Amino acid sequence: MKKVLFLLLSVFTLQVAQADNDKPITFDKLPAKAQTFIKQNFPTEKVAFTKMEKGFLDTSYDVVFVNGNGVEFDKNGEWTELDCKRSSVPTKAVPAQITKFVKESHPNAAILKLERDRYTYEVKLSNFWEIKFDKQFNVIDMDMDD
Repeated sequence: MKKVLFLLLSVFTLQVAQADNDKPITFDKLPAKAQTFIKQNFPTEKVAFTKMEKGFLDTSYDVVFVNGNGVEFDKNGEWTELDCKRSSVPTKAVPAQITKFVKESHPNAAILKLERDRYTYEVKLSNFWEIKFDKQFNVIDMDMDD
C-alpha cells in the first residue's frame, strides 16, 4: 500500500512540476501562423516579451506588447485571447458577425478583450458588457460587469 501511495504522490508531483513551465522565447520562435497574425493585426506594436508555456499535455504562447496589450496563442499558432487594455481589439482580427452585433447593439462601445475556445467566443466591451457567442455566432449569454 505504501508503494502505491508513493507512486501516486510521485506522479502527481511530476505533473505539478511540469504544469508551470514558462520559458521566455524570441518572437521568431513563435509558430509561423502566430507571427503572421501579429504582423497583420498589430503592425505598429512593439513586442515587450514572448513566452512559451508548456503544460502537461499542451503548449501555448503569450505575446505582450510594450503598451500592455497581449495575445495568447495555442500550440498551432491560432489566437485564443486578444487582450487590449490600452486600446481596442483590431477590427480585422474580430469575426465579422461579432463586429456587426457589437456595432448594432452597443454602438459606442469598443471591444477590449476577445477570447475563444473550441465552443465559444467571449467579448468584453468598454461599456462593461460581456457577451458570449457560440461557434455559429449566436448570443448565448450577456452580463454586465461593473
